[in-house]
Amino acid sequence: MRHFSGLWTFCLAMLSALPAVAEPIRGAGSTFAAPVISAWGKAYKDARADGGDYFTLDWTVDYEPVGSLAGVMRLSQPDIDFAATDAPLSPEEVARRNVAQFPIVMGGIAVVANVAGVEPGELRLNGPVLADIFSGKVKNWSDPAIVALNQGIQLPDRPIKALWRQDGSGSTFVFSSYLSKTSAEWRQKFGAATLINWAVGQGAEGTGNLVALVAATTDSITYLEHGQVARAGLPVVQLQNEAGVFVAPAPESFAAGLANIAWDASRHFFADTTNMPGAGAYPMAAITYAVVPKDRGIERTERVLDLFRLAYAAGAKDARTLGYIPVSSELAGQVDRYWSQTLTNLNN
Repeated sequence: MRHFSGLWTFCLAMLSALPAVAEPIRGAGSTFAAPVISAWGKAYKDARADGGDYFTLDWTVDYEPVGSLAGVMRLSQPDIDFAATDAPLSPEEVARRNVAQFPIVMGGIAVVANVAGVEPGELRLNGPVLADIFSGKVKNWSDPAIVALNQGIQLPDRPIKALWRQDGSGSTFVFSSYLSKTSAEWRQKFGAATLINWAVGQGAEGTGNLVALVAATTDSITYLEHGQVARAGLPVVQLQNEAGVFVAPAPESFAAGLANIAWDASRHFFADTTNMPGAGAYPMAAITYAVVPKDRGIERTERVLDLFRLAYAAGAKDARTLGYIPVSSELAGQVDRYWSQTLTNLNN
């Protein structure tokens, strides 16, 4: 019996000395950024394998594109290492949640209009008319408010079918922020949020379903992440910006607006990206932020930062190929200093 007891104690000691089971870096949130996070995850695995066939789960990224709101909510689950959101947390919310927040990639939200007889990119809209469409005041493509912005275009006398994200979405936040800035009535009735109590139209869950729905629905209009719009070949709308110029969505026009941001690490890089000044600025740029809890332990936190260090250093090509705007080297330097102040000095 004494021999068995000693053997059992020895086995327990050996088991406790074994390394912890390998786990992937787990993230959840933005569907806007899902394609580039997937690309970075593959690059991270390849970089850690260093050209070899062997890899461990520690070198992989498990990312769930559940929407910005759901991603932030999942931070309450202890197995989640980071959330990605296109709707930034306010500095007060960052402090309350005991997290860090920093930008990882940028882009824009395009308005897509699948209108029979109208050429892609030909349609022009402004914020007030767009707000009236999604609030149900403007119901027909031949409405005088739309015709006035589109002289010379033959618009059909058919009902407008408004489509939108029914799950909590950062794209919805950016879109409704633009409408709130340009329409006092929208701001009062609906405001800016990841979830809107829509007055008209039809919802779809997730970016992929909304892409499919607008492509299949004649006379429809919606809002979507530009990279996925470009890859799907969907017809976009020119939007009137703060300078009164009609601008098409493109990385260059997003960058023109984003160039006006004065990044402030003390506010956790919180920034408003809608209706920004500049004749060439498209009025709905977007930023995806990573939100990292401070209570996951230094080893897990360092792995998340390791992923985004690689994304900053070598992920720009992936970002551009997929239609995004990568974080500049200057901003990446600011973020690195922010990490040293907020995350890498943790004692957990």
